Amino acid sequence: MPLEIYNTLSRSKQPFRPIVPGHVGVYVCGMTPYDHVHMGHARLFMTFDMVLRWLRLTGLDVTYIRNITDVDDKIIKRAAENGETTTALAERFIGYMNEDFVALGLLKPDAEPRATEYVPQMLGLIDLLQKKELAYQADDGTGEGDVNFAVRKFAGYGKLSGKSLDELRAGERVTIDRSKRDPLDFVLWKQAKPAEPQWPSPWGPGRPGWHIECSAMASETLGKTFDIHGGGPDLIFPHHENEIAQSEGATGVPLANVWMHCGALRVGQEKMSKSLGNVWTIRDALKKYDAEVLRFFLLRPHYRSQIAYTEALVEEARTALRRLYTALRDADSAAANEDPLDWQEAHARRFGDAMNDDFNTPVALAALFDLAGEVNRTRSARLAGQLRALGATLGLLQHDATQFLRGGDDDVAGIELLIATRATAKKEKNYAEADRVRKALLDKGIVLEDGAGGTTWRRI
Repeated sequence: MPLEIYNTLSRSKQPFRPIVPGHVGVYVCGMTPYDHVHMGHARLFMTFDMVLRWLRLTGLDVTYIRNITDVDDKIIKRAAENGETTTALAERFIGYMNEDFVALGLLKPDAEPRATEYVPQMLGLIDLLQKKELAYQADDGTGEGDVNFAVRKFAGYGKLSGKSLDELRAGERVTIDRSKRDPLDFVLWKQAKPAEPQWPSPWGPGRPGWHIECSAMASETLGKTFDIHGGGPDLIFPHHENEIAQSEGATGVPLANVWMHCGALRVGQEKMSKSLGNVWTIRDALKKYDAEVLRFFLLRPHYRSQIAYTEALVEEARTALRRLYTALRDADSAAANEDPLDWQEAHARRFGDAMNDDFNTPVALAALFDLAGEVNRTRSARLAGQLRALGATLGLLQHDATQFLRGGDDDVAGIELLIATRATAKKEKNYAEADRVRKALLDKGIVLEDGAGGTTWRRI
């Protein structure tokens, strides 16, 4: 079936047709590097890693842009608290971010523009908006006030979020600012403050507002109109709504044809976020779980649904992933691993149809588990190879099955010695000793599985 994607703008699934046949431009709002990346961020970037893999697998040439917001109020505040420059702070956490993303197995973007590198393009957009009377400079008596976007002059404001201007009352999502003609107006260029990063401009020294940064970087790297703009649910309003207003106000053409937003990762009733202090960083998660377990946990629900985070649910994901690896371990799949993926095979067709239906990973993964059941029943090397190849399209099932099931245990020799001791006890009909060894290993989280080929073991 042809690919359909849910478009936040139209509030419906629609057939995906690239602007340029065979090529797709994707822009995803990236990190503000002032702290470590957490699992809530991982949910967003894993979603678009999955999208990117599938688009490329279907034969499309994808240009994937993921920006870095390296000038921002939070960066300025944290740098001041640390007594360091904003550049030094941002560089350090960009380094940590890259380490975390590599560890998670995320594909690299084709370009990673930084806001500080695109200030001239931002100034050009603001100038165009002012000429079209969609922007104005606040009169603060100095001639160097903030430059704001006049929301009520853009007829389509609210079309992405579904919010009307009457709903957007001052005090709900906007702060009352006397320099604005309307409380809903948002800043494009901020007047310089002492000790903050600043650039010269026709409106006096200052720095860009958050929203204009993405408009400039997206249009400069992908063009005035591109295929897919992505982000988390919290970006729909105000960030993406404001991007649309200023970009389309300046150019007169749509910024993106498809707007994609993933669901939030929640802890209890709250979104995982640094401001709430309920974060679980990627690097802390990787100390406890294999990257594929975290990938499976994040991709198991549909990308548009919210995910409830608990360690019990991550453990459940690990157990489920081990079922797939157990099927691979118990079948001789080595000979089939080099075979091309057979998309005419029934499970692969189900998998492909699910992914083309707005990237429906729950249904796609269900096809994998049904295929694993066939592998368990038939011990077919061909089907085992098919299972591994399908998993690879999502970045899964890339480990050696035996090693994954053993959990990377450092004491393999000691475990194997205990298994040999148990085998000797069974041979001598000392079943009490054999049971003692089994229980001792089970207490360490190691399950023994006796079969025709001998005894194997795995982590619980």
